[in-house]
Amino acid sequence: MNIGQAARRSGLSAKMIRYYEAIGLLRPAQRSDSGYRLYQQEDLHSLAFIKRSRDLGFSLEEVAKLLTLWQDRQRASADVKALAMQHIDELNRRIEELVSLRDTLGELVAHCQGDDRPDCPILKDLANGGGCCH
Repeated sequence: MNIGQAARRSGLSAKMIRYYEAIGLLRPAQRSDSGYRLYQQEDLHSLAFIKRSRDLGFSLEEVAKLLTLWQDRQRASADVKALAMQHIDELNRRIEELVSLRDTLGELVAHCQGDDRPDCPILKDLANGGGCCH
C-alpha cells in the first residue's frame, strides 16, 4: 500500500510516517519503480505499536526502546515493566506539576476582581515572575 493508504489505516499522518521512518522508528519503506513508498502489513503493525505508545505518552526515545523489546522474542517482561513503571513515575511528576499550576492560577483568578479597574493580580504575578523579583 502507498503512504496515503498506510496513513489512513494507521491513523497517523503521512508526514508522521515519513518522520518515524527518518528517525529510525520505522524501517525504511520499500520503494516502487517510480520511487513511491510501499508499506506492508508488518509496517502497519509497527505503526499501530508506535501510535499506541505515543498515545500513552511515551517519548520517542522510550518508543524506540519498546520497539526493540517488542521485536526481541527473548526479552524479559521485567524490562518492559521497568520502562512502563518509569513512565508512570514521570506521568505522576507531570500530574503533580499540572495540579500545582492549576491551583496557583486558580488562586490568582480568585483574587482578580474581573471588573473595569486596571488592577489585576494575574498580570501582576506574571510581570513579577511569580513573585521572585519584587
